[in-house]
Amino acid sequence: MTPAPTGPEHGPREARLPGASGASHEGRGTRPAVSVVIPCRDYGHYLPHAVESVLAQTFPDWELVVVDDGSTDDTAAVAGSLIAGHPGRRIRLLEQAGAGVSAARNVGIAATTGRYVLPLDADDVIAPTMLERTVAVLDDNPDIAIVSTDVSVFTDDDPRGQALELPAYDQDLLLRQLIMFYCSLYRREVWQEVGGYAEDMRTGEDWDFWIACAERGFTAHHLHEPLFGARNKDDGLHVEAAENDLAVRARIVANHPGMFKPVTRAWAQALLAEDERECLADDRVPDDILSRAADMDQFLRVVMSLQRTARLQHRHIRRLEAALAGRSGGAPVPGNPTTVP
Repeated sequence: MTPAPTGPEHGPREARLPGASGASHEGRGTRPAVSVVIPCRDYGHYLPHAVESVLAQTFPDWELVVVDDGSTDDTAAVAGSLIAGHPGRRIRLLEQAGAGVSAARNVGIAATTGRYVLPLDADDVIAPTMLERTVAVLDDNPDIAIVSTDVSVFTDDDPRGQALELPAYDQDLLLRQLIMFYCSLYRREVWQEVGGYAEDMRTGEDWDFWIACAERGFTAHHLHEPLFGARNKDDGLHVEAAENDLAVRARIVANHPGMFKPVTRAWAQALLAEDERECLADDRVPDDILSRAADMDQFLRVVMSLQRTARLQHRHIRRLEAALAGRSGGAPVPGNPTTVP
């Protein structure tokens, strides 16, 4: 779980962009309060929305690093355009071969200097007061290491979103379910002491990271305000995490055995060895893990509901298009749109 090495022999390289230095450095030589790190792989079409949400912050003392994680789309060009369009801001682009979101976060954080860190995925956004509100908590409370917030789940068709209230931070509850989203502000020493995000975990790496924080005595505070916006898509990693929930939990238990009961450790070891099918049966899953079967995380319930609604809307639109085409003999009907905004 150590951060990926950086330097000329491995790790990312800083992009050199036409007509620019590859980065803009407002207040060059000064350490910013917050480092925002955005990994991006083939999400160039979403990236401007994420970056603009950082630019709109009421708290101005931040730097932003975009890590292009081996994209095959125009991510680098989009990032370069954003950098060129905001020369007075501390924004940089790093490029590396595709290594996954955990590795991209690790190398991005390693390249920054802010005393606080905020991970942000390229398809998500933060509210204008996200940094202002969370920085104030850490500045005023040296015993708090992490600040999480409520979330607003939105879709491309409905940017207004649906706010979800998450529970207050509780370590015992964290061991049973994910109560903190990846996009939470934390002190740099948290990442340093934990050793970064587990790069061998495709999903669940944020949950694993928060448990590693708790394992080392770091505590968190939750703000009951929807300051983080999570974009709901059918192809998001959260969907993959939901479909492989028990396997992800077994990996987390195995990574942090001292945080769990002996029976839970034994179950995780068996599942990750060769008894996976039997260990997935409800009567073999320990109670503290089985809670997911009766009480699926609120976020995942809303995600699935939104996805179901989107599919119904899509089918309805297709029926309308077919009906309109039939009335017009196959040609579009003048003045009648065939899509719904």
